[in-house]
Amino acid sequence: MRPLTLFIVLLTVCLGMFWAWTYLPGFRSKLEDLLSPNTFQTLEVRYSAESIMEAHRKELLADNAHVFLEPTLKFVPYLLMDVKYMRSQEKTGEGVILWGLVDGEMVVNTSTWERTHGFTDCIAANAGRQEFKIINALASRGGSWDRDGLSKFLNIENNILDNWVDNCRKKSLIVQTGNTYRLHLQNPRLMVIPETKLEHWLVTKPAKKAIRVKKRYRSAQIENIAQAAFGGDFAIRKTTEIFLPVYSIVVQNPDGTQMSSYWNALNGKRLAAPPYEIE
Repeated sequence: MRPLTLFIVLLTVCLGMFWAWTYLPGFRSKLEDLLSPNTFQTLEVRYSAESIMEAHRKELLADNAHVFLEPTLKFVPYLLMDVKYMRSQEKTGEGVILWGLVDGEMVVNTSTWERTHGFTDCIAANAGRQEFKIINALASRGGSWDRDGLSKFLNIENNILDNWVDNCRKKSLIVQTGNTYRLHLQNPRLMVIPETKLEHWLVTKPAKKAIRVKKRYRSAQIENIAQAAFGGDFAIRKTTEIFLPVYSIVVQNPDGTQMSSYWNALNGKRLAAPPYEIE
């Protein structure tokens, strides 16, 4: 076969594979199963779909004309990072951080599934350590600060401050009103200890037929944003990809339309829909 013909054949195959991966979820799922290990690590299912449906029946079913369809168990990817950081000037802290590879936020506590708010925007803006010095300073003051206070707190020259602030403004991370800078986020939550309160066991599950939600962020993006946010004394020693089991509970309405809701199988509580929607 001539080199040109071989190149055209390979290009056609690659383009076909790309198209199938992008537009055919079933193909992507089967290929991931073939390429993935036979098992994966996930947080343990502690609530059944039936128990959640029964506990929230009045909330989910308006009347007898609304009916439950068969629920689906999906697995949402998270990055588990083994970390160390400066707890105080005299003490080093060691622990783990659980960070969403779909929603881009850090989990503060696995029992309540309390999360941060604002890191998704920082990832999208590719915020670095300099930008986070501004972001963290504003977050420590409730989200806003005047120029003089910010300059004194950071102990940097005004021209450097202006450069950092300008970068944050260009990335839509902060806004300026008069002489005051404010985080460009609604109800930001970024000032957290770099450690997740993890109180649940990890279990191993066979990968075959398990529905795993597609990642929106690479592990490297999560590691970079964590290192930028938590400073030079923060170190990541090891990372592992794990999953959170999530039920998709579907209600069929009288007119034939369907409404989906998403429930954490670890604590039985409802989750926001968009990050867990899959094709």
